[in-house]
Parts: sequence; structure tokens; C-alpha cells
Amino acid sequence: MATLFMKLVSFFLILSTFCLTTVNSEPQCHNFKSIISFGDSIADTGNLLALSDPTNLPKVAFLPYGETFFHHPTGRFSNGRLIIDFIAEFLGFPLVPPFYGSQNANFEKGVNFAVGGATALERSFLEEKGIHFPYTNVSLAVQLNSFRESLPNLCGSPSGLEDLLYLTNEFPVLHD
Repeated sequence: MATLFMKLVSFFLILSTFCLTTVNSEPQCHNFKSIISFGDSIADTGNLLALSDPTNLPKVAFLPYGETFFHHPTGRFSNGRLIIDFIAEFLGFPLVPPFYGSQNANFEKGVNFAVGGATALERSFLEEKGIHFPYTNVSLAVQLNSFRESLPNLCGSPSGLEDLLYLTNEFPVLHD
């Protein structure tokens, strides 16, 4: 399991280092057709709320979260929009919907796998070290697995992945 995790982390680090050098002009940014986001509370647009026990909701289910822009809680760890919301607006996309709990949602312009409290390491590894999380067990590997399983719905072929903007905690990973 640790080997797979290290391969995934290495892949994203190499990809982000290589691809960040291509972000130098505004017109290039407008070539993307969709946003795919991974991460934790910095990018969570409602996944933790969707995954939570209704009898033990996280603080993002209540005001003041969401009050300045949406005027109600949305599951975002903010009283308004997140950086991912501004990126979507800049690209002319709708707000990126959360993946979890979004049955029949339209992910044509993007999908968000980020979950508040998510970790880079697997839950089992952390629990062996005596670290426990009350709300979520959605690690980066779990998010990537959900992404892998949803690929047929996100793009029709591997070449369809080329026009996506990948975000990991608001650090863009561009593929063009």
C-alpha cells in the first residue's frame, strides 16, 4: 500500500513540477474543458458534509459558513467562496460540484473529490500511529480511486483527459 501511495505522490509531484512551467499565458488557461479537484478543506465544496452522519454534522453545516456569498451553508470551509470557485469563474465554468453525495450531478465542467480533513496518508497507517479522525477516512488514495472509478463518466477516452485542469489543494496541475 505504501508503495502505491509513494508512486501516486511521486507522479503528482513530477507532473505538477513539469506542468506548472506551462502556465504562462491567459489564453492557454481558457483551453480547459473541465476542472478535477483533489484535496482537503481548502478545496472541499461539500464532500465532507455529504459523507457525514446526519446526527453528527460537521461545523460547515451551520452558519456562519456560506453566509456572505451563498447565504446558507454549502459544506465549504469558508463563509463564502473558495479559490476553486474563483478559478471556475475565471474559466467561465459553473461552480465545481462535490463528487460524494451528488447522484445524477452534471460533471461535464468539473468535479471535486476534495474532502475536509482528508489526509495524504492512508487511515490505517495513521491509526497504527495512534492518530484518529472523527469525521472522515477519505485519504488522497481514496479520492484518486473515486476519480479512477468515475473516469468513464468524466471522459469518453484517455485523450479526453488532456483538456482537464487538475487541482490539488489549489495548486494547479495543468495538462495540455
